[in-house]
Amino acid sequence: MEIINRKAKHDYFVDEVFEAGIVLTGTEIKSIRQGNCNIKDCYGIVKNHEVYLLNMYVGQYKEGNIFNHLETRDRKLLLHKKEIKKLEDYIERKGFTLIPLKLYFKENKLKVALGVCHGKKDYDKREAIKERDIKREVEKNLKRY
Repeated sequence: MEIINRKAKHDYFVDEVFEAGIVLTGTEIKSIRQGNCNIKDCYGIVKNHEVYLLNMYVGQYKEGNIFNHLETRDRKLLLHKKEIKKLEDYIERKGFTLIPLKLYFKENKLKVALGVCHGKKDYDKREAIKERDIKREVEKNLKRY
């Protein structure tokens, strides 16, 4: 099961991708396995040499009762020291931000593909849409013949 952030590729240029683990409680992982989460408006920050994911929505687990979690709490990401230092260097540059590209399970552990991104302008978005339409049109014409 994968949860992909489709908005990220549309709004940002991705420079580099890091794989990170994520610290979750028991009811959060159960809720994510049911597909009850959203990373569309989510972003990452580096605070005190630790990386956090802010604004990630994980819905409450229905059977969680008193053990349920806050839906949009800050979640710590697990990275190596070298990777965190590299991320800090990227963020210090003007215009770079950390955006989660997808959530996926790897050997029963939840991983986050964290992209170091910088924003697209409107004309970049229009150009990307135009290229995608041209590519789609060419593939459509090739299938006819």
